[in-house]
Amino acid sequence: MVDDEENVLSAMRRVLRREGYRILSAGSGGEGLAALRSTPVDVIVSDQLMPDMSGVEFLRQAKENWPETVRIVLSGYTELQSITQAINEGAIYKFLTKPWDDDLIRANIAEAFRYKALADDHRRLTRELATANRELQGLLAEKQHRLELDEASLEIAREVLYCLPLPLIGIDPDQQVVFANTAASTLLADGLPLCGEYAAECLPGEWLVLLRDDPPDYLVWQAGDGARRVLHRTLGEPSRPRGRLLVVMPAEADEAMRPKRGQG
Repeated sequence: MVDDEENVLSAMRRVLRREGYRILSAGSGGEGLAALRSTPVDVIVSDQLMPDMSGVEFLRQAKENWPETVRIVLSGYTELQSITQAINEGAIYKFLTKPWDDDLIRANIAEAFRYKALADDHRRLTRELATANRELQGLLAEKQHRLELDEASLEIAREVLYCLPLPLIGIDPDQQVVFANTAASTLLADGLPLCGEYAAECLPGEWLVLLRDDPPDYLVWQAGDGARRVLHRTLGEPSRPRGRLLVVMPAEADEAMRPKRGQG
């Protein structure tokens, strides 16, 4: 509370003595600013007419330096113009007239503390939301970076598979070709793309045994330029197969390169 008349400060303390507030008092705007610098304050009640600075000017400075305080001015009706301007600027939360009604003073100060609590909650929630948003943006940026790395790795892997000299054919559970490298397209389709074709339409008929539910590990295929070994491997988990991979190798390839029965 700020007022240059000690009897007014004493009267206000009597009105509020049972409300449980910790009350600081100052006899001028300068003293009030000094008290605010040293002690956190929630609600400020100031008289308007004081010798060193008006209550409106004091509360403007309080707003500038301690914007989270709730500011109330006490005055007569003669200063309404300056007070109304300060209210419109946001420097003053409420204007109360002198002489005051005790019950009205208590009710308005209690309301000011409730307003302060709500404003504090709003600021806290806003800070928490901003922090959560920053964390979310960080997670999204990290996720995007990982996706870009995965996409780059996948593209490199596809390029490597396309460049391998061994024909590779990937077939999905619907027996549609979803991958065929250059060597496979050259061997089976004179360089034309195989992706999108069904296995029964583009693979040699004897290869189709490898697409059965219980296929052999490999078969020997008699191609026009000699015998070749076609290896088979099931992709994915046994309970959730994701397709088949066929690898065509020279018939004289190392026996150790063939998967053992039960591994694919």
